[in-house]
Amino acid sequence: MQNDFCHPNGWLGHIGVDITPARAPITPLQHLLPVLRQAEVPVIWLNWGNRPDKLNLSPALLHVYNPYGDGVGLGDPLPLSGAPVLEAGSWAAEIVEELTPDSRDIRINKYRMSGFHDSELDSILRNLGMTTLLFAGVNLDQCVLCTLQDANFRGYDCLLLEDCSATTSPSYCRDATLYNVQQCFGFVVQASQLQQQLECD
Repeated sequence: MQNDFCHPNGWLGHIGVDITPARAPITPLQHLLPVLRQAEVPVIWLNWGNRPDKLNLSPALLHVYNPYGDGVGLGDPLPLSGAPVLEAGSWAAEIVEELTPDSRDIRINKYRMSGFHDSELDSILRNLGMTTLLFAGVNLDQCVLCTLQDANFRGYDCLLLEDCSATTSPSYCRDATLYNVQQCFGFVVQASQLQQQLECD
C-alpha cells in the first residue's frame, strides 16, 4: 500500500495506470488494523524499499521495469515529486498517508515480488512464533501472491483477506489468483468476518 502503487502522483499513476482499484483496500484496512492491534496480532508492513545504489538488483530485474531505458524505472526520479521509484526512505516507497503505521507495527523492506526473497521476513516471523499469516495489499496477483506462495512453501498457514487486497491488473488476474490461493496455497476469507470474530472474543 505504497505511494508508488496507490497515490495518483506515484509510479503507476505516472505511467498511466488507473490506480483506483489499488486504493480499494484502504477503507477496509482502516477498520481492520486497529482491531488486529487491539488483539495483539503483529502488523507487518512489507514494502518495496530498494537501496539507492541498486546493487542488489540484477540488470534483468531493472530491465523489466524500464525495458527501453527511456522511461521511469526502479530508482529513477518521478517527474512531479522527484522521489526515486521504490527507493527506501523516499516518498515514493512510503505507505499511503491514510494507512500511517502504528509505532507497534513492524516494517520490512523487500526487493522482489516475494517478500521472502533476500529479506528479514522469515527470521522475524519465526522469532515471533508465527505459524498463521494474514495477507492483504496490492498487487494481489503479483507481490501479494508471490509472498503468500513462498509462505506456503515454508510451512505457514496462509489466509488471504479478499476485501483488503486488490490489483490494477485485468479482472481475470484477480479471479485466477483467488482460485489458486483457495485451491493450492491457503484460504480466502473476508476481513469483515475476521474483524467480527476478533471483536466477539
